[in-house]
Amino acid sequence: MSEAKWYVVHTYSGYENKVKANIEKMIENRKLQDQILEVSVPMQDVIEVKNGVRKHVQKKMFPGYVLIHMVINDDIWYVVRNTRGVTGFVGPDSKQPVPLSDEEMRSMGIKGEDVVVDFEVGDTVTVVTGVWENTTGVIKHINPHKQIVTISVDLFGRETPVEINFSDVKIRK
Repeated sequence: MSEAKWYVVHTYSGYENKVKANIEKMIENRKLQDQILEVSVPMQDVIEVKNGVRKHVQKKMFPGYVLIHMVINDDIWYVVRNTRGVTGFVGPDSKQPVPLSDEEMRSMGIKGEDVVVDFEVGDTVTVVTGVWENTTGVIKHINPHKQIVTISVDLFGRETPVEINFSDVKIRK
């Protein structure tokens, strides 16, 4: 069996969660757990301000799209493509969908390897490469999904947050 990859299907707007539920039900009914591993509607936390009231809400990152981690073959393609609410696979040819690369998945903050880092919030680090090279800052936030840290640096006498990749920082000793 070939390796599972992430594919994108286009759905009717507003039907993303319904399509996800339909595909998950179909996986259960047809016992396809070994071929369709995960169905995802990526969400992001957003702060909305309405009438002066701040409220945390979740919004779809990609309205009209659902991500599916699956092993593609003709049968699975047919089943997913003919799921109610699915309008087609994303790619140049609807018969041969193009999988997302690992780099594309990481850049969206959806998938990444588990990275063990030797620093934590509050540690002082030095940036070792890039525009901020040799800059020292204190870690304020760690995002393991995107593999970035937010550090606070002194810029023109003000504390300024800067996002840096895990690989670009090291603990200052």
